[in-house]
Amino acid sequence: MTEEDRIKRAFKRKNWNETKTNDSWAIFKIMSEFVNGYEHMSRIGPCVSIFGSARTKPDDPNYILAEDIAERLAKKGYGVITGGGPGIMEAGNKGAQKGNGASVGLNIELPFEQNHNPFIDEDKNLLFDYFFVRKVMFVKYSQGFIVMPGGFGTLDEFFESMTLIQTHKIGKFPVVLVGKDFWGGLIDWIKATVLKKYHNISEEDLDLFQLVDTPEEAVDKIDQFYSKYLLKPNF
Repeated sequence: MTEEDRIKRAFKRKNWNETKTNDSWAIFKIMSEFVNGYEHMSRIGPCVSIFGSARTKPDDPNYILAEDIAERLAKKGYGVITGGGPGIMEAGNKGAQKGNGASVGLNIELPFEQNHNPFIDEDKNLLFDYFFVRKVMFVKYSQGFIVMPGGFGTLDEFFESMTLIQTHKIGKFPVVLVGKDFWGGLIDWIKATVLKKYHNISEEDLDLFQLVDTPEEAVDKIDQFYSKYLLKPNF
């Protein structure tokens, strides 16, 4: 289906029966995805979500960095959740398996880029049709977020996490941005424009995320959170 067809389809008038039938069945499909996700994810222990680009190649320094971070997290007892696809997601799952930890993939059907990678545990590979259901699984079952360089999807996941924490819809779990060179410009804009010029956030909102460069720093930020609350990954 072309973009033109998608637009025309959105404006096409439907009769009452078509609307009722399509919407009703969509509700059941959405419910089934939530139930399946809850049943699978509730059996897994404490996890950290790793976000990042699907386009990152295995020889890219960010791929290698994400793999290293995931392996270190797994060795410390944390499970790793990714979007289940290639790139940074693959690196996260690969590192989790190398560290003998839980390797979870929350995949989604897309017309390009997204095929599940081979490093997801067989019983932890979930497939979704709906982005919003998948995003619920990310935040509901994660006790920390590692955000690697990425595109629109990664930015969406980062700001979604920030919004949920800012509005107290989820706990103040650590959000760790990895790569000062990549994230520095965005952070400068948030400080100079969003905060100081337009006053659209508060000064304390800048404490909701942390910026690091090394795998040691990234994992340490997660450990600092757990030690603060006297928790261990295998609690």
